[in-house]
Amino acid sequence: MSTKKVCVILAGCGVFDGAEIYESVFTLLALEKAGAIVTCVAPDVAQMHVINHATGEVAAGETRNVFVESARVARGNITPIADVKGSDFDAIIMPGGFGVAKNLSTFATQGAECSIHPEVERVLKEAYSAKKVLGAICIAPAVVARVFGDNNVKLTIGSDSATAEQISRTGANHIEARVTDVVVDNEHRIVTTPAYMLGQRMSEVKSGIDKLVQNVLELA
Repeated sequence: MSTKKVCVILAGCGVFDGAEIYESVFTLLALEKAGAIVTCVAPDVAQMHVINHATGEVAAGETRNVFVESARVARGNITPIADVKGSDFDAIIMPGGFGVAKNLSTFATQGAECSIHPEVERVLKEAYSAKKVLGAICIAPAVVARVFGDNNVKLTIGSDSATAEQISRTGANHIEARVTDVVVDNEHRIVTTPAYMLGQRMSEVKSGIDKLVQNVLELA
């Protein structure tokens, strides 16, 4: 059993405008099974927009808060990301969901030229500088690529050519992978898996996330 301290960065609640719920739950479940000590965090900011998940359309005039929505996934046990330091943890893990590309960054609209939420970037850089381990799931590797691409980090979002091209433009080295695969960059201590960038079934997404958590904890 691991007693590693892991920070899980959430981006809201819901695949189209927040954190992908299955990916988040699979991550938290794998960490719990491994005995890790988990702290869920999120920035206290408004979402880019709200999506009606029944229709896929933008809910005009509706607003939601990333921190408040993330608390739904964390069952209320959540900390503002501004209150933590990346170096205080053994590892940082980011599940995916469009909220990563809309709320934690502007990747959805700006691709390789995106900006990263300053508190998210700070926590990632603190962890990286302290040689902690970073895990990124689904679209979240795009954030890691934007922050650390100049270091030629290796990572994956699966096989989507358009997204992979944007990641390559950051300087990162994109590695094509299957949904059940992980890409481990031992030099930079970064682990990534495609999850719902490729996955069609919960079971295969969970398999990749289980491997990611295992590798993150082993590196930590």
